[in-house]
Amino acid sequence: MRTFNRLTLGIGILCAASALAGCNSMSAQECLATDWRTVGYEDGVNGYSGDRIGRYRNACSEHGVTPDLNQYQAGRADGLREFCTPANGFRIGSHGSSYSGVCPADLDESFVDAYQSGRQLYVLRSRVGSTQNEIYSMRSELERIDKDLVSVAAQIVDPSLTAEQRAQLVVDTKHLAERKGEIKARIPQLEGELVGYQRELDDYRATLSYIE
Repeated sequence: MRTFNRLTLGIGILCAASALAGCNSMSAQECLATDWRTVGYEDGVNGYSGDRIGRYRNACSEHGVTPDLNQYQAGRADGLREFCTPANGFRIGSHGSSYSGVCPADLDESFVDAYQSGRQLYVLRSRVGSTQNEIYSMRSELERIDKDLVSVAAQIVDPSLTAEQRAQLVVDTKHLAERKGEIKARIPQLEGELVGYQRELDDYRATLSYIE
C-alpha cells in the first residue's frame, strides 16, 4: 500500500485536503494558489466523497474564488484508482472502517469483495477480543468480591454493631457469595467459547489471500 502524504504545496492545499472538520476557512491567496487537481487527487487516494468540493467552494466563496471543479474531479478520479485496490479494500475492512461506495464501477466489485473479506476478519477478531476482555473483567470482579467478603467477615464480628447493621452485612455476604457463584460458573463457559472463536478466527485467516 502506497503512502498518501504527498501534498506539500502550501498551507492552502494542506487545509483543503485535510480531513479535519475544523478547516473551514482559506485566505484569498490560498484559494487562488491552490492546485485543485492535487486537492482532488489527495481526496481520491483517501477515499473521500466528491461532495468535499462543496467545503472548499464555501471556504473560497467569500473571496470571490471558485474552485476548478473539472481539475478537482480529474485529480480525484486519478486518486480513486489508487484507493480502490483490493489490497486497500481488505485493509480498510480489517480495521473496521466503513466504505461509502466511492469506487468507479470497474473497480468497485473487486474492492468490495476484498473489503468484505477484511470486514469479516475484523468481526471475528473483535469477537475474540471482546470475549477475552469479558473473561478478564470477570476475573477482576472475582478478586474484588473475595476482598469484599474478607472485609465483611471482619466487620460482622465487630461488637459495636447494631443488630440491624449485622443483619445487613449478612445480606451483603449472601449477595456477594451468589455473584461469586455466577462468575465462577460463567468463566469456564466463556473460556470454552473463546477456544471456539479463536479456532474460527485462525481457520478464516488461513483462507485469506491478503496479508494483515
